[in-house]
Amino acid sequence: MQGYLGIDVGSVSTNIVILSETGQMQHNLYLRTHGQPIAAIQNGLRSIMEQFQDLEVLGVGCTGSGRRLTGVLSGADLVKNEITAHAVAAMYCHPEVQTVLEIGGQDSKIIVIRNGVVSDFAMNTVCAAGTGSFLDQQASRLGVAINDFGGLALKSENPVRIAGRCTVFAESDMIHKQQVGHSIEDITAGLCESLVRNYLANVGKGKEIREPVLFQGGVAANAGIRAAFEKQLEVKLIIPEHFSVMGAIGSALLAREEMLENPRPSSFRGFTIADRHYITSSFECTGCPNMCEIVRLTDDSGLLANWGGRCGKWDSNGVVPGKAATAAANNAAENTYIDRAKSLC
Repeated sequence: MQGYLGIDVGSVSTNIVILSETGQMQHNLYLRTHGQPIAAIQNGLRSIMEQFQDLEVLGVGCTGSGRRLTGVLSGADLVKNEITAHAVAAMYCHPEVQTVLEIGGQDSKIIVIRNGVVSDFAMNTVCAAGTGSFLDQQASRLGVAINDFGGLALKSENPVRIAGRCTVFAESDMIHKQQVGHSIEDITAGLCESLVRNYLANVGKGKEIREPVLFQGGVAANAGIRAAFEKQLEVKLIIPEHFSVMGAIGSALLAREEMLENPRPSSFRGFTIADRHYITSSFECTGCPNMCEIVRLTDDSGLLANWGGRCGKWDSNGVVPGKAATAAANNAAENTYIDRAKSLC
């Protein structure tokens, strides 16, 4: 079996997909990151290795907030941002799409597509009031399982209005509504409408939302949020079949395109990375007033990569991800590179 691997590592979930040579879904995984992206990636790859022992990986694409780490870890052939990955996946599944609404665990985004090209986009900035973690927190306070949240909201006959511009104010307002005596159904519906108002007022501000509209990301599973969006926008949302792993699908499709356009063996480091020991550390570069925090990834053989600087002097260490290297070669490359970086300071 041959296929392309797509990995999307976010703050809440880690998603991995396998696409066939023609771009068809073969397998997908949705895992909780739990603040340990390396462990999540290793668990996912270990699961795939056990199920598809004869899989030959033709290309690997990475995206998500942890894409740099994932790219080095896996030896990715392509690393792309979430906007590009989600847009590619949306257009692949529904070529006529004009607007993509995406809400994940810690971020949310809107992508405007016209004539098959991304013409505009926006992401949330510092507030999590319009994301999945907001719903998780409030569901926990209400004593409601997040899987039951949307169903309860749909049962509401009189949704309460809850302030949603800030997670702190929303939680305070929700507690007040509980104390007044509003039902759980009305409060959950109010929270769904609050999240949607926040999203449209901040992420979607100034954007022209045209149909067809795709709703993707983990929050698309919440029927209450879908109903609130359709009520506010007065449009029918399209929920892709694999809505929760669209970022991973997009990265796999991009990797497929890259490898077809530039044929070469994949630099994928192999499923054995699931059993290797990795260490991440960081240090502060004192070369200029920016004082950048440089992230370092090492394994048993030595340094794999550095990243995080603004000027780029720490972004390459001479070790090619995906290629076998001895500990001596790695360490020599690291020492040479550190000397070079110091000279640039």
